[in-house]
Amino acid sequence: MQIKGKTVLITGGASGIGLEAAKQFRQQGARVIVTGRNKTKLDAVKRSYPDMTVFQSDVSNESDAKRLFEEIEQIGGIDILYNNAGVGVSPLNLGVANDKHLEGAVYEMEVNYFGVIRLNNLFMKMLNSRHESAIINTTSLLCMVPSVLEATYSASKAALSSYTKTLRAHLQAIGSSVKVYELLPPLVDTDMVADRPDKKISPEKLAKALIEGLKKEQLTIRVGDSKAVYLINRLFPKVAFGLVNPKKSYQVLVS
Repeated sequence: MQIKGKTVLITGGASGIGLEAAKQFRQQGARVIVTGRNKTKLDAVKRSYPDMTVFQSDVSNESDAKRLFEEIEQIGGIDILYNNAGVGVSPLNLGVANDKHLEGAVYEMEVNYFGVIRLNNLFMKMLNSRHESAIINTTSLLCMVPSVLEATYSASKAALSSYTKTLRAHLQAIGSSVKVYELLPPLVDTDMVADRPDKKISPEKLAKALIEGLKKEQLTIRVGDSKAVYLINRLFPKVAFGLVNPKKSYQVLVS
């Protein structure tokens, strides 16, 4: 896929993976639009990169999503929709089978799953009108093998992964020019997991792999440990589950 000259919208683009992807798309000659909920972070992005367009918007809010679409339509539209915004609720204080647990699960699904469908539906006609366009959905290693510490987060990403595959197949069946990419990161070194001692990759490495995958039209982009877990899970699912959920995970749950 040609990136130079494209206009890309990145949700959750004011920090972490989204901001790094925005920088690398910009370096490749793309026009970049980033959205996020935090105005302070968005203002900082605009100061550092005046050529980027920023919009404050919450993907889980229907009114925000519609307003975002209208604003982008007015400035000429997009070629690539990168659904990067995602949330994870810490499981350590929630337990299982209580109201807080349910609230956290609903929140994760609203952002990680329903928010993606909401934006895809709004922008689909626009993307279909372009000569070459794409949707990128960020799922996770945990959509393949769930984490006992992040059960509902894993479920939200598994739902998104299934939706991504079927959306791709549907668009191919109707002859749409919109390509659907799935990015499967391992644990990435962002603020969301700053307190975790586990092995992580940098946002820079992940964004670089995304760009390379797009150029090669690699529709499923597994990065780092996601590659190994995918292969192990196909042959030895119990081993893969143990790798993702070492004994220390269970110790945390019962402590």
